[in-house]
Amino acid sequence: MDILSAEFLSALLAIVIIDLVLAGDNAIVIGLAARNLPKQDQKKVIVWGTLGAIGIRIVATLAVVWLLKIPGLLLIGGLLLTGIAYKLLVEDQDHDVKAGDSMWAAIRTIIIADALMGLDNVLAVAGAAHGSFLLVVLGLLISVPIVMWGSTLILKWVERFPAIITIGAAVLAWTASKMIVGEPFLKDYFANDFIKYGFEALVVAAVVIAGKLKQAKSAQKQKEEGVQEIESFSK
Repeated sequence: MDILSAEFLSALLAIVIIDLVLAGDNAIVIGLAARNLPKQDQKKVIVWGTLGAIGIRIVATLAVVWLLKIPGLLLIGGLLLTGIAYKLLVEDQDHDVKAGDSMWAAIRTIIIADALMGLDNVLAVAGAAHGSFLLVVLGLLISVPIVMWGSTLILKWVERFPAIITIGAAVLAWTASKMIVGEPFLKDYFANDFIKYGFEALVVAAVVIAGKLKQAKSAQKQKEEGVQEIESFSK
């Protein structure tokens, strides 16, 4: 893949967007793990904890890129990533991360927690990379400084502009659809460009619409429960 081609640049942009959208978890893990430490140690924990976590994530992503070359795994990965895109829209993430009582304990907590929570990021980046190790490394290297020094800002943006999550979910769904149509044994079914791009658009639309409907249903349920609590209290 030519590094100046539209395909390479669009894949790189997708990886960066994926990393940023899923960086909220990384920010929360860092904040929780380092919260009991002195201010001067918190900065060191952020740097070394994030670097360690990113290092493990690069290795894991490269391994998944290689594994996705096995027949059938692109389809499985695409289906899993579709579910991840949907959950990004509808689920609130609970984080039970123990605060470290020392700098190295906090760093260890960040690395372990990130490794356990990073499946969605690893799978998404591996799918968007289309088998290119260079894309994986470049995408993560671009995202590292943003995640390290902009985690809090990213969380504030997400809270202020919920559309960022929708965009991220759409990118994940698009990546998932490209993994599915890229599956070798499904190649004949997507030989026609109209069917191929139509399927990709359908997956993105289905995930976003289903997520929005679920959000609306949950909001209505919370509203009804709130009214019931007020009524019961007034009685």
